[in-house]
Amino acid sequence: MDNTERFSARVEAYVKYRPGYPSAMLDFLADELAMGPETLVADIGAGTGILTALLAPMVRQVLAVEPNPDMRAAAQQLLAEAPNVVCHDGRAEATGLPDGCVDLVTVAQAFHWFNRPAFKAECRRLLKPGGRVALIWNDRLTNTEFLKAYEDGLRTYSGDYEEVNHRNLGEDDFAAFFEGDYRLSRFDNCQHFDLDGVLGRLNSSSYAPAIGTSAYEQLTALIRREFARWEQDGRIAFNYSTLVYSGRV
Repeated sequence: MDNTERFSARVEAYVKYRPGYPSAMLDFLADELAMGPETLVADIGAGTGILTALLAPMVRQVLAVEPNPDMRAAAQQLLAEAPNVVCHDGRAEATGLPDGCVDLVTVAQAFHWFNRPAFKAECRRLLKPGGRVALIWNDRLTNTEFLKAYEDGLRTYSGDYEEVNHRNLGEDDFAAFFEGDYRLSRFDNCQHFDLDGVLGRLNSSSYAPAIGTSAYEQLTALIRREFARWEQDGRIAFNYSTLVYSGRV
């Protein structure tokens, strides 16, 4: 499957159940990466516009680039009232945007899908002198018994979880992408779900087994058992560390 099509059947769940990004992370972009009212941003792999919507009130313009038509349509719907956002059909490696058009490139939950050398070349083409790149992930933690069981279930029942996990990226990958020093910053983030929300969060992931398969039935049975065991007042916390790798390319 073309990686750009992996989320086509998961757009509704993605919109409803994927986490946003903490205000402390947005403050970091403003304070440390000089993102402000005159900043032009390219949000690459913008998906359904979760990050784009948070950036828009803080900057002059966001150019949201997303190759998947279903996800791009969801972003356009979400951002219909944001006049300074323009959605583009393009890939990370060939955005179709003009040379030297932005001060900052952001990538949320997507860099691990890209051809990294080609994307680096595209960032260099897009960025004005001195511009920077921020690579962002909500890294789900395993710091509760439920989250440990959820992670174990994914490893057991998801056919390609290990293959497509963003955690496969290592420091050598980031050192090769950024030129000179880069920075890793971490911010706390959390969602709280009832059981339907937990299952929705599962279904928003590209590596979740397809609904109706034996693997899906076994994984959701595990989730139901562990939810019943660990829920508090009918809810479970999904804890994240929001990671931001930032620097120049």
